[in-house]
Amino acid sequence: MNDTLILYILIGITFVVSYFGLSSSVFFERYQFQVGAIRYNKQYRRLLSSMFLHASWGHLFFNMLALYFFAPIIIRLFGAGLFLVLYFLSGLAGSVLSLWLYKNRPSYAMIGASGAVSGVIFASIALQPLSSMIIFPIPVPITAWIYATLYFAYSVWSLLNPRPNDYVGHAAHLGGAAFGMLFVGVLVPLVFVVHGVYIGIMSLPLLYLAFELLVNKKRR
Repeated sequence: MNDTLILYILIGITFVVSYFGLSSSVFFERYQFQVGAIRYNKQYRRLLSSMFLHASWGHLFFNMLALYFFAPIIIRLFGAGLFLVLYFLSGLAGSVLSLWLYKNRPSYAMIGASGAVSGVIFASIALQPLSSMIIFPIPVPITAWIYATLYFAYSVWSLLNPRPNDYVGHAAHLGGAAFGMLFVGVLVPLVFVVHGVYIGIMSLPLLYLAFELLVNKKRR
């Protein structure tokens, strides 16, 4: 099977499952990530099934668009098998971090492939930190490691300073993105040597988050 075909199948399955979720509230609620259902009812499938659900067609479209552009980088270097490992483990990492951070909020729920997609994007950035990116809708290119640093800084700030109307799963994004970088470091340790300065700068917001959570015991 053509390696790229795996990507199209994954996108297709995500579209189909998201369609069912958007069409049926019962289906949506059965498979979304929800702390109470996972912790107390042992419905661990939600850690992964929530990756295939989306809040809207726009949410789905932009996640899959990002995956379409960044996944080929990983597939070309590591093959479809390791791409799928990266994708699903990044999504799982985002879910596990969210479960830990919000363990005392049984009603906390989230959906979306953003954690998994973030893992793919940040794995690509770790491999090519000096490449240029265009972030929709801003038409100006930005160097990948600068984008990553700003993204991490914003996500960490948003996670530690929650706003009432912020429904973004920052924990899932951060967990997936951090795992993506670690994944590359395990497969290609030389990347952390060659691009160590850039990866170090990118990781500063993550180190601050770890300090706040583990030392200052700050929780949402």
